[in-house]
Amino acid sequence: MTIASHDIPVLRYQPQPHELAYTFGGVPPVHRVAPGTVLELRTEDCFGGLVRGPGDLPSVVCEFPYLNPVTGPFHVEGAEPGDTLAVHFVDIQPARDWGVSTTFPHFGALTSTHATVTLQPPLEELVWRYDIDRQRRTVTFHALRSELSLELPLDPMHGTVGVAPAAAEVRMTITPDAHGGNMDTPEVRAGVTLYLGVNVEGGLLSLGDGHARQGEGEVCGTAVETAMDTVVVVDVVKGVPTPWPRIEDDDYLMSTGSARPLEDAYRISQYEVVIWTAQLLDLDVLDAYQLVSQVGEAPPGNVCDPTYTMLAKLPKKYLPGAEAYGGTHAQLREVAAHYRARQGDR
Repeated sequence: MTIASHDIPVLRYQPQPHELAYTFGGVPPVHRVAPGTVLELRTEDCFGGLVRGPGDLPSVVCEFPYLNPVTGPFHVEGAEPGDTLAVHFVDIQPARDWGVSTTFPHFGALTSTHATVTLQPPLEELVWRYDIDRQRRTVTFHALRSELSLELPLDPMHGTVGVAPAAAEVRMTITPDAHGGNMDTPEVRAGVTLYLGVNVEGGLLSLGDGHARQGEGEVCGTAVETAMDTVVVVDVVKGVPTPWPRIEDDDYLMSTGSARPLEDAYRISQYEVVIWTAQLLDLDVLDAYQLVSQVGEAPPGNVCDPTYTMLAKLPKKYLPGAEAYGGTHAQLREVAAHYRARQGDR
């Protein structure tokens, strides 16, 4: 793909609260866009902006199931089942100077849940407010029960990105699966390309759940949740299926898997990266298995959602001559560079 800066189509979309979606599937598209379009989007935080500090308990100010709203869906012209939707993240910036994180009764990795039932008392419901400084690129933690404050690096990412599932299925946005969804991996940051298998005509891309930063695993169940101003460019890779979401940046190829128990999510992600490696290097599957076993990495996405997410990461330096999806990541990086240059000329 070679696109001059003046040829790049751009769509700016900031949804009103009633225009936000809470499912993947079952929602009509808000716009139809051509491959190569840059989307300038506003996304809301997982609480819809209703939790603003320690006095705003989610159980009081939020209404289930209206949690984890997403912006979209977007119908990408020409995307058909069996294709892959490529979503390159050009920029992700907090839209507010604050974010929040919480603990919930019966939610998170270190408490009893609906699926892991114990007799211990539920955790307290608490809210932490973080200060976000975009200029200094910091996120400040304030302890609730001491005077401790710590500046942490700002590392914006999106916890929820996906397409409509197959077979007319409708999935809540809080659940990750083969369609993407609430994977909560810090790897979905600016500069990466996310590959999603297309299940329905147009793909129907949606995204939300912005995090100013998040540790691997999202252990307490929430990151530093905030609204985002996000820029992505979308493309279609024709005739190439993607069974589970994959991620590419300049240094790594990554495969995801989402399931319960956690080891099954791990197995899915590892299987996908082994098969991908075998295809890219024209290797026997067991040779690829051996290579991945020695150089692969395995960071968790979330370990708190209805299903858990694991990643398998493989450094591209160990994949000599390999070009994923026909060089789509590099092509979309070029589009992003043209877009940024045009923004700088304004």
